[in-house]
Amino acid sequence: MSKQRIILELCKQLRLGTYMAEAYKTIKAETNEDFLISLLRVVVEERDIERKNRYLKQAGFDVIKTFANYSFDYVQLPEELSVDDLKECTFIENKQNLILFGKPGTGKTHLATAIGVEACRKGHRVAYYKTSRLVNDLVDAMASKNLKSIWKKLLNAKLVILDEWGYIPFEKTGTQLLFEVISECYEQRSVVITTNLPFNEWNTIFYDEKLTNAILDRMVHHGYLILHNGPSFRLAHSTMRA
Repeated sequence: MSKQRIILELCKQLRLGTYMAEAYKTIKAETNEDFLISLLRVVVEERDIERKNRYLKQAGFDVIKTFANYSFDYVQLPEELSVDDLKECTFIENKQNLILFGKPGTGKTHLATAIGVEACRKGHRVAYYKTSRLVNDLVDAMASKNLKSIWKKLLNAKLVILDEWGYIPFEKTGTQLLFEVISECYEQRSVVITTNLPFNEWNTIFYDEKLTNAILDRMVHHGYLILHNGPSFRLAHSTMRA
């Protein structure tokens, strides 16, 4: 067996990946210690890339969207928050929330997803859900006594994205479970919500007014409201014409 083959087999046994078997050929060092340091740095960098790619896959995004070509022309940010803050995900470090409010088609989901993708690239675990899908999954999991796996994903995340909040009303059990999600996230991790429903109408989708107020209280306490004031992007770019 050739030396190259032996190196590949050893890398495989140590789960180092084939990149290491190629990387050592390009390293130039004056001492064995310098060579080992350079080689270990390659391993650390590659594993960091793999970890971030894994986070991106596990997040559950419907479609990958980024900040590239995203227009903030019709997006109104609070004075305390800048576009760079969103791109750097500083609000996640501070365990703050974002509520993206606006009419359908104004870029809320795109922005929420772009933030989530950037968070993954910065090494944060992200959990993305359509809100109705999450509630349905929680209700079904509770009925089958299998809530553990969903809670594990949520509690491991540093950022939870709940898309299309308020599109569908929830029954008592769903409202209670969604409250538990928000309660567990409160001051422990960041939540991003996209919605077209004003705060004073949240009680129309939740079973209990007290729970509605409790959810709203936890979201706005350490949160920012981002307004999407523009026209519908989907309508403007629709191929259907009257």
